Amino acid sequence: MRAAAGDYFRLPHRLVELPLLRRLKPGLHVHEEEALNAEPALALLEAPITPVDSFFIRNNGHLPEIDDDSGWTLSVDGEVERPTSWTVAGLQEAFETVTLTAVLECAGNGRSRFSPATDGLQWRLGAVGCARWTGVRLADVLAHAGVKPSATYTGHHAPDRQINKPEKAALSRGLPIAKALAPETLIAFAMNGEPLPRLHGGPLRIVAPGYPGSAWQKWLDRINLRTVEHDGEKMRGTDYRLPIAPVRPGEPLDPENFAVITDMPVKSLITMPLDGFVAKQGDRLKVAGFAWSGAVPLASVAISSDGGESWQEVVLQVGEGRFAWQRFEVEIVAAQPGPFVVMARARDAEGGIQPLEPVWNPRGYCNNQVQRVRGSVVA
Repeated sequence: MRAAAGDYFRLPHRLVELPLLRRLKPGLHVHEEEALNAEPALALLEAPITPVDSFFIRNNGHLPEIDDDSGWTLSVDGEVERPTSWTVAGLQEAFETVTLTAVLECAGNGRSRFSPATDGLQWRLGAVGCARWTGVRLADVLAHAGVKPSATYTGHHAPDRQINKPEKAALSRGLPIAKALAPETLIAFAMNGEPLPRLHGGPLRIVAPGYPGSAWQKWLDRINLRTVEHDGEKMRGTDYRLPIAPVRPGEPLDPENFAVITDMPVKSLITMPLDGFVAKQGDRLKVAGFAWSGAVPLASVAISSDGGESWQEVVLQVGEGRFAWQRFEVEIVAAQPGPFVVMARARDAEGGIQPLEPVWNPRGYCNNQVQRVRGSVVA
């Protein structure tokens, strides 16, 4: 049975939300962080559309207290001709409702695989999922407000607050105006056909396909159009930014050498078999999973079972649109007894390919190294 919408937000999460999360999402690993962050075991990511109960949770601060969607308002101001305010019902009545399937991935997914280790939440590989998002186009809402030519960036705001500084926002990020006006960018109020759950940003959140999850602002209550790149919380310094020029471990960091992440790299995830598998010699082993990409469309996936010496391209199943992940399935022969490693490697339409080893960066973002699933073959 699902809990009432407001039940997530009554007390600090370690007292209430954590037990509730474990009941609603029992397969998730909860990270030892003050903020509530959790990811599923890979076995829970087998479906083309990730169930809400299996979807990862990412927070930067306290969860806001929200009792009733009917009182929620979204304001649009800044570099617009007509500042406006909307209820959820008002958005639904005024604008076309659209549904789009898209992958949502935390920029730090796979951070635990960097060496040397970096600061930040040590995500494994489960901070990703693919869902059907329903809402209205952000472009339509901004057009109604009248975007001024001076607008170059949006700033997004929400009521969640920092754990140790409750007077400060936990997260306030934005989008370049071109992405804000792109047809795939939504103000979403539903996920997988149900009202957007509180744990996933309900009643309203941004959906920005191809961008990291940090850009998908949850609990959205204000959009402010800016003349400059937004400088809200976790939009400055090295937060959710990659170095323009390579940085070696231990080097001093110059914030001027970092640029906002606006594109998630091509990537694949093997969900079958799992680490520790055992196969009999001569058996056919099913290898399955998903691949996806950001701004550049996905082109192909190849499988290796010999340490990357050779690769077998596999057929990609058709996904639910440009920003959905695509499934692959293939059978390989479990040949010689002993350790056995299965790898998948995705390529995008411009030739971008997953590296065999991670490209290190000081904040541990965008790790799309080839996944190695280790098992054994027995005679």
